[in-house]
Amino acid sequence: MAVYEIRVKGHLDGRWSEWFDGLQISNSENGVAVLSGEIVDQAALHGVLNKVRDLNLALISVTSVDPDQQEPAISRALIGWPSSRTLPRVTVKKN
Repeated sequence: MAVYEIRVKGHLDGRWSEWFDGLQISNSENGVAVLSGEIVDQAALHGVLNKVRDLNLALISVTSVDPDQQEPAISRALIGWPSSRTLPRVTVKKN
């Protein structure tokens, strides 16, 4: 089981937590909502990301968090990118 932080553009009411499989929702002043918590495996992570897509939320980032250090670290395993290579840049296009 891994801990993730998923950042999306916009704010979400805390009542969405149950729909997002119990992830905690926090909204920042800069207009970003953070979904955080334990996700059991990659299939469950993809399920949460599908829900983000279904709500038409702009995905900003997905971060694996080391529960011991509580510091975000981009998970290369998420996208199957070899650890010796640089991650591709992702940009969010504004409408």
